[in-house]
Amino acid sequence: MLNKFLSLVGAAAMATALSMPAAQAKETINVGICVSWPGYAMLEVARQKNLIPDYDLNLTIFEDPLGGHSALAAGQIDVYGCTADYIPLTVDSGTDVVNVAFMNPSYGVDHIIMAPDVEPADLPGKKVSAPQAYIGHLLMGLWLDSQGIAPDQVEWVNLNADEAVGPMLSGDLSAAYMYEPWITKVLEAMPGARSVVNTADPAMLKTGIFMDSMFMNKGFIEKNRKAAAAVLKARWDGLGYWHDHTEETNQLIADYLKWPAEDVGFVIGTNGKSFEGGIYMYDFDESARVCGVLDGEPPFGLANGSMADVVSLTNDWWIKLGLMNNKIDAAKGIDCSLMGDLVASGYRQSFTAN
Repeated sequence: MLNKFLSLVGAAAMATALSMPAAQAKETINVGICVSWPGYAMLEVARQKNLIPDYDLNLTIFEDPLGGHSALAAGQIDVYGCTADYIPLTVDSGTDVVNVAFMNPSYGVDHIIMAPDVEPADLPGKKVSAPQAYIGHLLMGLWLDSQGIAPDQVEWVNLNADEAVGPMLSGDLSAAYMYEPWITKVLEAMPGARSVVNTADPAMLKTGIFMDSMFMNKGFIEKNRKAAAAVLKARWDGLGYWHDHTEETNQLIADYLKWPAEDVGFVIGTNGKSFEGGIYMYDFDESARVCGVLDGEPPFGLANGSMADVVSLTNDWWIKLGLMNNKIDAAKGIDCSLMGDLVASGYRQSFTAN
């Protein structure tokens, strides 16, 4: 994964910049979204609802996490929403990228499904599947470790959830990483198959690993700190609008992503906070506490200021899973100063489910 990441970053740095709209009266901030996913859509809410009036937001959905990271590293976009598990790779590759905020943890989206008549003790020497270098790989690794099984004791098969259904039903796999609708398809077709862990389990939530986050290009922060703070604030202003107008905003997000509105609700919920089996949306205060710039404890057992610890743990697991060689300085991958600026300005946001 690291070689692919580095090669893509290098290619992006030499490529022609992404096509951008003609100059407008207001300054444009270029925002990338790694995949079509409701949790990344709150800046589109801010754009449509004019919650960042001094800037134009130009949003691009990449459907390619590595491609988006390459564009961010090359300065072709300024801001990027994607999973936090990339932070150690950005540090190891020396790119001009930092994580500025954790946005939301997975709250039960991701599962490990065990085949019928298979127990954890049976897994050494057996095939297990997960998409290499993504959240499922980490979830499988952590769960195996909780059962006393080292990564090299199983035979890994690099499959995403949809690709694992056939091999699971045929009996070729003993365990597989999955999310809906594939979980339901397998459980209905295989009596005795069951979910053995998911990202809503307290032990997994407490790791902080299964997190979506906001990245920024360092040059963007250095050259235009005012805009960087404005777009960070706008993300949480968009979230606040969603909390106060949940049904309307879910439809807005559905129209933007071209999803059914019901499916949006099955990810971010209809109560303006979370959906168990989907994701949990950090309000600003919760995210600021993970950054360590606001007093108080974050949710789910994370410590105040634990962002660097989460990055370090992720780094440890990429090494255990054979995808990285180097132990990095986790602090180099994060920058909580923008969150701190907003806290110092008096910005606060705290809400529960409606």
